[in-house]
Amino acid sequence: MPNMRPEKNTMPEQDPKVRARNFGEVALGYTEQQALDEAARCLNCKHKPCVAGCPVQIDIPAFIEKIAAQDYEAAYQILSASSSLPAVCGRVCPQESQCEQLCVRGIKHEPVGIGRLERFAADWHLKHATEPPVPPKSNGKKVAIVGAGPAGLTCAGDLARLGYEVTIFEALHVPGGVLVYGIPEFRLPKAIVAQEVEGLRALGVKVETNMVIGKTITVDELFDQGFEAIFIGSGAGLPMFMNIPGENLKGVFSANEYLTRTNLMKAYREDSQTPIQRARRVAVVGGGNVAMDAARCAMRLGAEEVTIVYRRSEKELPARAEEVHHA
Repeated sequence: MPNMRPEKNTMPEQDPKVRARNFGEVALGYTEQQALDEAARCLNCKHKPCVAGCPVQIDIPAFIEKIAAQDYEAAYQILSASSSLPAVCGRVCPQESQCEQLCVRGIKHEPVGIGRLERFAADWHLKHATEPPVPPKSNGKKVAIVGAGPAGLTCAGDLARLGYEVTIFEALHVPGGVLVYGIPEFRLPKAIVAQEVEGLRALGVKVETNMVIGKTITVDELFDQGFEAIFIGSGAGLPMFMNIPGENLKGVFSANEYLTRTNLMKAYREDSQTPIQRARRVAVVGGGNVAMDAARCAMRLGAEEVTIVYRRSEKELPARAEEVHHA
């Protein structure tokens, strides 16, 4: 019988007073008992509306059913058949506006915690799997991927499973793109990203860092090296500014620069080569997930007061409800 409790299992998390001064992951993940209890809330609908809300069409009822049966590796295999980054997606994917928004349980009460269960299964695999994936037989075709962000990594995983010989060319010194330079450690630990990348390497994907396409190597040279196709996943580009007086003053940062210096360059450390000056009062303009990340980083960098400045109401904030709660 399904568990008909109306609310999701509460996600364990660091105490607010403690987490405001450290960069450790805030959401600690379901315990095994919590995962089993939450999985029992799934009605295993035959028409699977949640799947329609998933961008990569994960068979959600099937993987949750495996969790309920305590077959966690099978749950992971169902996830990884459609998603190359389940441990990442379980943490940062906007489930509340996608799969969970269409969950039947959510019509009258809270939907099943699909993202939390995805994270549980993926984390279980990362901790307990002993055998690396077996790379499929090569089809002899080479594909180059420009950019090791979420798009590039996902493309690499999908192609590798089809037998393509994939090489990723990343401009930075570490793969991950926005997953490492944009999303803070307290929301997505870098160790998780590194493990997901290692999983792709086990499938035969090669990763070349410090490679700026167009400077270090050109597109024509890639074709000359035998690559038959090139996927461009170079990121969202430069930040947008408001074009108002004072934007160039000292102490004004784009979120892109602020988060990169904090996440990738460790600006919060005393020995950082790109330190960010400690500020007592900080204003963050915007109301999305990036704004919440910047605000939460500011608190951890020593700010006494951080204010989110947003043009609409709090109910209209585009950030995930979980991120607003943590902020």
